[in-house]
Amino acid sequence: MEVAPIPLETCRLGFIGPGKMAESIARGVVRSGILPPSRICTAAHSNPTRRLAFESFGVNVLLNNQAVVSDSDVVIFAVKPQVVKDVILQLKPLLSKKKLLVSVAAGIKLKDLQTWAGHERIIRVMPNTPAAVGEAASAMSLGVAATEKDEELISSVFGSIGKIWKADEKYFDAITGLSGSGPAYIFLAIEALADGGVAAGLPRELALGLASQTVLGAATMATNSGKHPGQLKDDVASPGGTTITGIHELEKAGFRGILMNAVVAASKRSKELSPS
Repeated sequence: MEVAPIPLETCRLGFIGPGKMAESIARGVVRSGILPPSRICTAAHSNPTRRLAFESFGVNVLLNNQAVVSDSDVVIFAVKPQVVKDVILQLKPLLSKKKLLVSVAAGIKLKDLQTWAGHERIIRVMPNTPAAVGEAASAMSLGVAATEKDEELISSVFGSIGKIWKADEKYFDAITGLSGSGPAYIFLAIEALADGGVAAGLPRELALGLASQTVLGAATMATNSGKHPGQLKDDVASPGGTTITGIHELEKAGFRGILMNAVVAASKRSKELSPS
């Protein structure tokens, strides 16, 4: 039986798990005007801090997860991976095919989510921490029964906190190694650039500000210019100048290979941590 589409105009969105990722998604949805806060809910009565966080921008905080599912057309599971199974099984009687289920739990595969929920209208999404500032890099994979309309709806929801790509689930470990863990690599690079500035004589606060803005500016150029990163790099590196001298040092230290190795190692670890 074909499932009925969920119109955005009437969609009600519920979060199972009132953590920071759920808050980031909810704030993005409200900020972008996709849904009003009155049509978003979660359960956080046992945690006053989280309850206040959601109530501060108008989201309804209900008594329990059962109430959240009952009140929602789209249910986003934003709990820790180790408790996803227990939470879904507990709520299974309420998880009808009329509801679109979404999981942002790292490492939990669609086949397991579908088995636990008892149906296949599920979408798995892998966002990352820059969701908190509306700049997430997210990837999604559709369960067997998820429709094109479901995909459009979730693209709108997660598009409100950054950019989202559709990808085959077989790539999710590599996505975890790149965009899931990637922000930490960039934070490390920002810290190192700032330390370099301090070593060259800059005050700490100035060095950190310059390093952070430089990374932001470079990322914006890579995203918006339409040029390959190698071309952008060449545009900065004039013959015999300061930039090519710095690049030479990075190449001698194996900079690109180190970053590639980090992504591959994190991807491998993701695969090891995922339930078989």
